[in-house]
Amino acid sequence: MSWMLEEQGFNPDKITTNGNKFIIGNGAMGYRGTLEEYTKEQLTACTLAGLYDKVGDRWREPINAPNGLSTRFVCDGEPLSLLSAAYESHDQTLNIRNATFRRRTIFKAAEGNLIDISSQRFVSMEHLDLIATRIEFKCSKDCEMLVQTGIDGEVWDINGPHLESFVADERDGVLELSAVTHELKQTVSVAETIVWEGMTGQGIIKDGASIYRTSLVYCKAGTSYSFVKYFAVNFGDHRESVAKKSLTRVLEARLDSYETHLLRHETHWERKWELSDVRIEGDEEAQFALRYSIYQLHVIAPTLSEKVSIPARGLSGQVYKGAVFWDTEMFMLPFFLHSQPEVARNLVMYRIHTLDGARRKAEEYGYRGAYYAWESQDTGDDACTLFNITDVFTNRPMRTYFRDKQIHISADAAHGIWQYHEFTGDDSVLVDGGAEVILECARFFYSYSYYKEDKRRFEMLDVTGPDEYHERVNNNAFTNALVGQTLDIALQTAELLRVKHPEAYEALIAKLDFGNDLDNLGKMLSGLYMPQPDPLTKIIEQFDGYSKLEDVDLATLKSRILNKNEYLGGGNGLATTTRILKQADVVLMLHLFKGRYSREVKKANWEYYEPRTEHGSSLSSCIYALVASDIGYADWAYEYFMRTATIDLTGESKQYVGTLYIGGTHPAANGGAWMAAILGFAGLHLDQGVVNLNPSLPGRWSSMSFAVQVRGQSFRISVSGTETSILSNAGNSSAQAFRIGSEERMLKPGDGFSCRISGNEGGGELAG
Repeated sequence: MSWMLEEQGFNPDKITTNGNKFIIGNGAMGYRGTLEEYTKEQLTACTLAGLYDKVGDRWREPINAPNGLSTRFVCDGEPLSLLSAAYESHDQTLNIRNATFRRRTIFKAAEGNLIDISSQRFVSMEHLDLIATRIEFKCSKDCEMLVQTGIDGEVWDINGPHLESFVADERDGVLELSAVTHELKQTVSVAETIVWEGMTGQGIIKDGASIYRTSLVYCKAGTSYSFVKYFAVNFGDHRESVAKKSLTRVLEARLDSYETHLLRHETHWERKWELSDVRIEGDEEAQFALRYSIYQLHVIAPTLSEKVSIPARGLSGQVYKGAVFWDTEMFMLPFFLHSQPEVARNLVMYRIHTLDGARRKAEEYGYRGAYYAWESQDTGDDACTLFNITDVFTNRPMRTYFRDKQIHISADAAHGIWQYHEFTGDDSVLVDGGAEVILECARFFYSYSYYKEDKRRFEMLDVTGPDEYHERVNNNAFTNALVGQTLDIALQTAELLRVKHPEAYEALIAKLDFGNDLDNLGKMLSGLYMPQPDPLTKIIEQFDGYSKLEDVDLATLKSRILNKNEYLGGGNGLATTTRILKQADVVLMLHLFKGRYSREVKKANWEYYEPRTEHGSSLSSCIYALVASDIGYADWAYEYFMRTATIDLTGESKQYVGTLYIGGTHPAANGGAWMAAILGFAGLHLDQGVVNLNPSLPGRWSSMSFAVQVRGQSFRISVSGTETSILSNAGNSSAQAFRIGSEERMLKPGDGFSCRISGNEGGGELAG
């Protein structure tokens, strides 16, 4: 159970959900958990990372490649498909330990003939452009079986078609299908080869934008027949060179056995789990849910490219335009920082590579510096539209202020780069462009801010915070806090470069003409208005005037809903005039800046905002889990953790905003589940170079253990209800400071120590 996701039987209503749930991938492409006989009607998709296309005035979105796993079986003239044929049994399994998908179906053909078809497939972690599958079948009675297998070019698109000018061919036993994208004229090339086992190929069928090979097998009862398929996907500027890459890959692939490729693939996955697995004792359901969340992060991680990041729906399709949101820095980056810092570096380098797009957006709105895209694609220009929700009552587009008022996105980008630098100690990310991003984001905030002479302070007016149900508000506490942090780290970054990399500092200041701006940032930082806890209630007002809104409970608000898909925000949404919020806002700020606020303040705000939060975003629950852990509410923390960790397992997430379909996987929630476990239940955080642990395990967990990397050093941490143990890897090169409660220890390579703890406050004493 702790590694296998299994489903028995076939339910056509679950086809879309299972496509998300059983997805496999390697960061370069994601293949949905669909069956071989499915087509674009069942949302079969091989989604490519970093390649986008736009048709007409419709939304730009990622490309789905032609499907090289398409396979059809026809027994004595009868097509075998779960969509139409009778069957005796069906099951499908995802092994998250080695990222393999398996299906087995026993069809019931004429005269009681039972056709047993099984397959296994994986998206290679060794060769990122390769997918492999092995398909086997046998019959209970003699029969004639026609197998058609090849490349289906009829691709599922939301706003396509994106591929045109198809060319299909066969040479050297390889099927080739290439096409060109509509907008940028990029070639997408798919090559497929096959190794028959106990059968032979007999013909080629070209069918419009598809190409198949056929094999007619006279099956003997009880005899197994099988074949292995390899298909490769590449894209680029030049058709011939791209096609050659795919052709070469599959020709090389067939030189080794399927088992050899699988073994190499598994080796990569074993290393990933060695770095990232979290072991929970006492709660099998939580164990699997957390591992599944970690799996989902691994299958979308850009391991080789620093010019792509992780979209809001991962590689599960074209939803949300395949765009990169603030989700990456705030909810996914922490996992990679602690387990695979090289992937974390790729994620923050993406923001560096898209800086010019952020500059163009700032200029578009009349500001200086860098205003990052709310929905970022390959160039960093904003894919977010001004009318991106449809009113379910009028069917008219609704003006929203995501694109032009969620200014915290620039602070999120700067925050991510600084987090990477602090956690790894790697200055190179600053020298290689990170410092430029941070300074330009700070410059943007100075340009955007308002200085109130009568109040002698800088304010951030007309913004939208994480709570998107309340747009165009003034002094959103979260936004102001992140702006302040950006100003602070900009000044720290400049000083770091000046001292440690003087040549780079001088060159950057000259390039940006930033001399006067440093003084401006210092003035703004010292004069920036930051909403404070009320002296009596300890509540931090989410934004100016929030406390004057109607204070209704969530049940009352929902009783006013007329259409289950109506949007609660926007100009006329039900929540806009109330204190009901979409997701964690002030509470998220309390997590990010936990050291600034007392437990009393955090407790008061958690208790105030929790019943007023609708959790209309998958980003919300994990934050309430994190702060609940911090204040000792373990039961509440566990409930929100499980809601987060199981979101893609249950399929019970919000599927529509207005009439817009927003289904797919939820990588931010997957990252949030990891954060709730490690940063919440284990209470791990880095403070001025010291790793702090303040454990607060759920009651049903007897212990948890995990690996973590800090400043290039590897450690193993175990936490139980009474004791915390830390072991420094013998291969580490330097000592690292740890603090458990009030106890601090400098841990040298190869050393370990344990600390007895009591209660949820993390206090304790060293045990040795």
